[in-house]
Amino acid sequence: MDKTSKIYIAGHRGLVGSAILKNLQSKGYNNIVTRTHKELDLTNQVAVETFFSKEKPDYVFLAAAKVGGIVANNTYRADFIYENMMIQNNVIHQSYVHKVKKLLFLGSTCIYPKNAPQPMKEEYLLTDTLEYTNEPYAIAKIAGIKMCESYNLQYGTNFISVMPTNLYGPNDNFDLEKSHVLPALIRKIYLAKLLSESKYDEVLKDLGVDTIEEAKTYLSKFGVTENSVEIWGSGKPKREFLWSEDMADACVFLMESRNFSDTYNHGDKEVRNTHINIGTGEDISIKELAETVKNVIGFKGSLVFNTNKPDGTMRKLTDVSKLNSLGWIHKVELEEGIEKVYNWYN
Repeated sequence: MDKTSKIYIAGHRGLVGSAILKNLQSKGYNNIVTRTHKELDLTNQVAVETFFSKEKPDYVFLAAAKVGGIVANNTYRADFIYENMMIQNNVIHQSYVHKVKKLLFLGSTCIYPKNAPQPMKEEYLLTDTLEYTNEPYAIAKIAGIKMCESYNLQYGTNFISVMPTNLYGPNDNFDLEKSHVLPALIRKIYLAKLLSESKYDEVLKDLGVDTIEEAKTYLSKFGVTENSVEIWGSGKPKREFLWSEDMADACVFLMESRNFSDTYNHGDKEVRNTHINIGTGEDISIKELAETVKNVIGFKGSLVFNTNKPDGTMRKLTDVSKLNSLGWIHKVELEEGIEKVYNWYN
């Protein structure tokens, strides 16, 4: 890529896309194309074809996706597989048709089997059963990887797939019902702190409700009071977290300096597992994570672990040796990142 290349970021308002946009702008790229969902519905084949015909981007970052936490994934199973498949099919195919020089497809480490050995290497893809709750989303993302591989092998395109670990950062989803664990913890503990300090106006502003009674009733559904915050499970599962702006830096690095041909062993008869894990290679228990968030925010109450609720997979850690060998390593450690995102939200 050079600074005048036309770059299309699909999903530029989300956690991933906004971080990529910020990174590109900071590096002097000045010909960036974006569309909101209202301006361009990526599930609409004709609309996407028209967009590519008109704009003819040189490079594409495919960060648009329907995403959510464990409850949303399990509840809206049809939406997650349909919308993600449609987005991918349309953008990847039109990138081929309109001769895009390089595309970066973003997935998730939920593509790996539920009981994959830890840390998870790229080669573990499709070796066992997926986690049931997010199986439709994972299958969509696996299809995206295989689509990129297949177009590269059949048509000579240069499409790269990356699988980030759990991300957090500016523009994250803090919805109490649908967000991932870290933003959910930050918001719940922040609201508990406001309640404990009787900062009711700030609670009402955050929740968008009219009375503190209404707010307390709503928050009680999520185990949030002025004295304590409930957390699902035992707190023992371990998770890996990557600062979203680090993820964006890795993506731009790969687009600038690496190609599909760098992602596999050329001596292999079968080209598989060309995707690249993006993460830190380090993990933390949910209990330790919650304690860290509590300390950063300054909440004095207690954390209550509801062991009647599911823990989910006990460990999900990526092996990032492939990414490191390609020349990139993360920079922001977790506590620093939590402080940053809390200050952004607050």
